[in-house]
Amino acid sequence: MIKESLFNLDFAELPIWQEQSYRRKQLATWLYDKGLSNFEQMSDAPKAWRSELEANHRISPFQGYERFASEDGSVRYLFKLDDGKQTEAVYMPYHNRKTLCISSMVGCPAACAFCATGAYGFGRNLSSAEIIGQIVMVALAEGFSPREIRNVVLMGMGEALLNYNHAIAAIKRMIDAEMLDMSPRRITLSTVGLPKQIMRLAHEELPLVLALSLHAPDEETRRQIIPSAHAHSIPDIMAALCYWQEKIGRRITIEYTMLAGVNDHLWQADALIKLLKDLQVHINLIPFNAWQGAGFCSSSPPHLKAFENRLSKANLSVSVRFSRGQDAGAACGQLALQQLGKALDPKLPATINLAGGL
Repeated sequence: MIKESLFNLDFAELPIWQEQSYRRKQLATWLYDKGLSNFEQMSDAPKAWRSELEANHRISPFQGYERFASEDGSVRYLFKLDDGKQTEAVYMPYHNRKTLCISSMVGCPAACAFCATGAYGFGRNLSSAEIIGQIVMVALAEGFSPREIRNVVLMGMGEALLNYNHAIAAIKRMIDAEMLDMSPRRITLSTVGLPKQIMRLAHEELPLVLALSLHAPDEETRRQIIPSAHAHSIPDIMAALCYWQEKIGRRITIEYTMLAGVNDHLWQADALIKLLKDLQVHINLIPFNAWQGAGFCSSSPPHLKAFENRLSKANLSVSVRFSRGQDAGAACGQLALQQLGKALDPKLPATINLAGGL
């Protein structure tokens, strides 16, 4: 049998030694602060306890990983899971912070037409250990403490709100002071727009950053490029966002991938202005990152600038987000389990009903 990863446990569930409760914090410090690749590293722990931990648990939830570095300093990690499936994370170092984009699924059922992950298909949900394990394993591979990663975005593979229980459990371990001790304000959760789950998230009272992958302000265009948009109308999504913002009081991020001739018309910028008038938002305009077989082109610089100016003149907070790691297949919309430019597995069937409840 495969032993359970310690990353699958909340702080209160971590094992102790001979009823010595302080050992729980000692173990958490090794896992989430010092970084632990094997139990023998726990030099301040009894040898018998180390042997017991080795017999009953494991550290990493992964069978292994591959590392693909970009010229811009970002790194794509390809993790092999116990069942042979794989998922990805992208490490992005900046001069004043370390940011990690993590996945919540193998593939994605949303099937956005412009996204390589959507083209790959859906494999399965990740466990909470596999979600939070990405953070710790990347830190260990890069040679620093897991607690040095202060910014996490759930924008990798998958729709986190369709893996709700595992994603929220992982987030709560991220912010636990005894574990990764992150600020929830530095955690971003991205969603394609699932009203019921957005409203459920509001009741968690987590002041994280909620990012909506909108990509079009009109139903016709959005349904063409996001098949799951047929399940939830834009007005229903906006109502859920208003509810979330009333409960949490935080600005919402709007993700908008710029596709030439598809969603970059100025009338769509005007429609976007009207659509967002009741919300406090920041809009990220994302030039489309090409991938083989995509069938889309990015908006030209003049089109992108004109679109940005139209939003800015309406007093909307807006910026253009240029993705990192394109040469390593790590840019926004490019994650598709690539290994040296070759897909590792064929397309998997999408088996989650996006219209269903949780």
